[in-house]
Amino acid sequence: MRIQPEALMAAAREQTGLEDFGGDSFREGLGVFCESASTEARLNAMGSLAASGMIHGCLVNRLKVTDWVKRHPQVLRERIEAPLVVAGMFRAGTTFLTYLMEKDARHRPLLRWEAGDSVPPPTPATIATDPRIDAARAAMATLDQINPRVRLVQSEEPDGPTECIAVLNQEFKSLLWEALANVPSYGEWLRSAHHASAYAWHHRALQVLQSGGVRGRWSLKSPHHALHLDALTATYPDARIVLMHRDPVVLCASVCGLITTLTKTFSDVDHKRYIAEHWTEMLARAVAAVDAFRDANPGAKIVDVHYADLVRDPIATVRRVYAAFDEELDGQALQAMSAHVESHPKGRFGSHKYDLAEFGLDGGALAERFRGYVERYDIPRELARG
Repeated sequence: MRIQPEALMAAAREQTGLEDFGGDSFREGLGVFCESASTEARLNAMGSLAASGMIHGCLVNRLKVTDWVKRHPQVLRERIEAPLVVAGMFRAGTTFLTYLMEKDARHRPLLRWEAGDSVPPPTPATIATDPRIDAARAAMATLDQINPRVRLVQSEEPDGPTECIAVLNQEFKSLLWEALANVPSYGEWLRSAHHASAYAWHHRALQVLQSGGVRGRWSLKSPHHALHLDALTATYPDARIVLMHRDPVVLCASVCGLITTLTKTFSDVDHKRYIAEHWTEMLARAVAAVDAFRDANPGAKIVDVHYADLVRDPIATVRRVYAAFDEELDGQALQAMSAHVESHPKGRFGSHKYDLAEFGLDGGALAERFRGYVERYDIPRELARG
């Protein structure tokens, strides 16, 4: 089934009664993704419906956010100050760290349910009881029934922190579209696309979401950010960046497992060869992008965190992050984070295996490819090379 962008835009307009998508910068990415998904991804019937449904949801939210700002122009005066941004590839510990950061009442995480359904923005009185939370929970439960392994590899909660790609999706410049379907042409386009408009939309969405009164320093995360730190910091020049690092051999195997789990729900074709090549190259690109950014911006506020340290001693690791930004971890935040660590043991949804052979990957070759990265950050090994 061919996915038709104009038909989806028309459906979004009809549902909302709104016309203005907030500019046309999203159209190229939408068109490229629809074409790539229709001709390359080999989507099954469920995949076509899922992709169309996600696109429709993104377009509806664009219309509603744009309309909300028109009717509440004071939103544009909202300031996003010194956001804490956790960056690193999928499977590098960004979710665990961000869930810890959420426990500090001074922080304002981007919540899963509000990222895709942002209007009206939550208020302090409704943030924990909004009916959109139950709607997000029901959607997640449906996906769990279709593919229970999704819960194993990606254990977000509907009312917990989510990836910024959930917002960047709405500009159709997001790694999540590549995680949903194997879309080489879209991936090539995304690699060369300028991301200023994506982060401008991200900024607008955060302004809307905090305008309801749920404020604090934004605590954000996404693997996407590591690839586009220049666009991120152009939008948020005072951002405090936490870069997660993990054994790249494990990262490659784990990311391939994650993408396979997600995409095989929506395609009956074996895409493992493409997944192994594409996402290994994605990690290499992320490493190169971070290096280039640091070389060009030696004064950027960045702290490096090893996944191994976070797992071994989460509280000490968070304490070090706070210290790097001249803050202390104590009081309410320390107590809440300690309680979270105690109540959320690693592997509570089961264990995730790292099988290099399944994807035709060679541990020794990967180790050599990423040797400079490992040495630069002194990253401990997790798997034997072979």
